[in-house]
Amino acid sequence: MIHPTRTNLLLLKDKSRSVANSIAILKARKQALIKEFLAATLPFLRSREDIRQSYGKALRELALTLGHEGKDTVRSIVVATEREFGIDVIEKSIWGLRYKDIVFHDTPVRSPDKRGYDERGTTPHLEEGTILFEKLLESMLHIAEYESKLKRLGEEILRTTRRIKVLEEMVLPGLKSQIRSIAQYISERERESFYRLKRVKNILTAAKERTQPVNV
Repeated sequence: MIHPTRTNLLLLKDKSRSVANSIAILKARKQALIKEFLAATLPFLRSREDIRQSYGKALRELALTLGHEGKDTVRSIVVATEREFGIDVIEKSIWGLRYKDIVFHDTPVRSPDKRGYDERGTTPHLEEGTILFEKLLESMLHIAEYESKLKRLGEEILRTTRRIKVLEEMVLPGLKSQIRSIAQYISERERESFYRLKRVKNILTAAKERTQPVNV
């Protein structure tokens, strides 16, 4: 136990206030992180649902295209439409929390005249399937962005929650208990000193009265 002095009592009170302030700051940070998490969750869920629906449609259009165009034609179109697609992974920060973000230099969805073949010689199924698969690529890139952000936010929210719990349930109660014990010890010691001084004063007063001459 810390030595029960007034200096240590003041130090403990300062530390208790500092811990309480830290808890308030952590709670504000947690609320901000939760807000960011919820803001990113809805687009993430929408992207996943869009992918699920678009993937089924794209597979149907691909099956119809293979039936009308044939595998060889589809393979040649795939070679003709091949391109370099640059992606950069960069770091971003939210309330001091770093996470990975994805930046792509070109849009995944191209206009028909940018695909490298004459769309007039193909079936609508091929065009529709191509658009759907390009949109799938775009949605998957967005999902990768949201997943990284949500994962880091979720981890940090849990970590902050644990820190708040430790400070609230262990550190702060321990400091308050020490403050009460030292304050009680100092208070009792002061009362003892007061009664001791009062008793000494009474003894001195009585002795003085006995030594004073009596006037006849």
